[in-house]
Amino acid sequence: MTTIPHLVLDQVTYRYEPEAPPAVNQVSLTVPRGQFAAVLGHNGSGKSTLAKMLNGLFLPTEGSVLVSGMDTREEKHTWDIRQAAGMVFQNPDNQLVATRVYDDVAFGLENIGVPTQEMPPRIDEALRLTGMSEFADRPPHLLSGGQKQRVAIAGILAMQPEALILDEATAMLDPQGRKEVFDTVARLNREQGITVVWITHFMEEAAKAQRVLVMNHGGIEMDGTPREIFSRVEEIRDLRLDVPPMTKLAHMLNARGVPAAPDVLTVEEMAREVKRLCPSCWKN
Repeated sequence: MTTIPHLVLDQVTYRYEPEAPPAVNQVSLTVPRGQFAAVLGHNGSGKSTLAKMLNGLFLPTEGSVLVSGMDTREEKHTWDIRQAAGMVFQNPDNQLVATRVYDDVAFGLENIGVPTQEMPPRIDEALRLTGMSEFADRPPHLLSGGQKQRVAIAGILAMQPEALILDEATAMLDPQGRKEVFDTVARLNREQGITVVWITHFMEEAAKAQRVLVMNHGGIEMDGTPREIFSRVEEIRDLRLDVPPMTKLAHMLNARGVPAAPDVLTVEEMAREVKRLCPSCWKN
């Protein structure tokens, strides 16, 4: 396996207009191959702009962005970068173009010139990986929001990317759809080794990542594991963000003199804390 870091930003700044304040400001960041990194930030913090630079949709005003060693500013690499780092947007309807799921997954392959005879196995595998095989002949407009987003992901997977960049891909979905999409991407990361950059405002999703990056005013304010980041409750709140519900509960308990672990993330962990703090509560 290559030792080249998968995604590298070196002193990257991006401005939408020459005289405008930077949307991303002097960011240096390395995402290793196979990592699942979540990016948080309030509206206007720069997270979506950062995402679009990671597959060359936006080119940095200053600094450089490397995807698998390829500089996004070099035009000769544009299509290789788009194939290597697939982008999934917030609204799946914006990425679905065909009248049949199978044809929609084939669309990207046609665009990058994959020979016709090579398409069927790649399409079938992408549908299998996203759990959408049984919907291959279904019109996309008849699918649920979560299913549509999984079709959009299948279309990217068919192009055999090394990374997935998901820009608030669950923001328009109901809780079940969010779970379907997140679980699909987490499984692809775990089983296929695909690098994931997951832009989100759902704290419970970020809590399941390997790494959490918090953006503010175009820069990276915090960078660490979910436990490291979310245990800093007051700092997170100062950035106009929240923490996972169980972390919030642990913080409230501590404020009332109950010494709960400050880095609790899940319901299961909170249940263990309750047992530790009050063993008699669990006696028959």
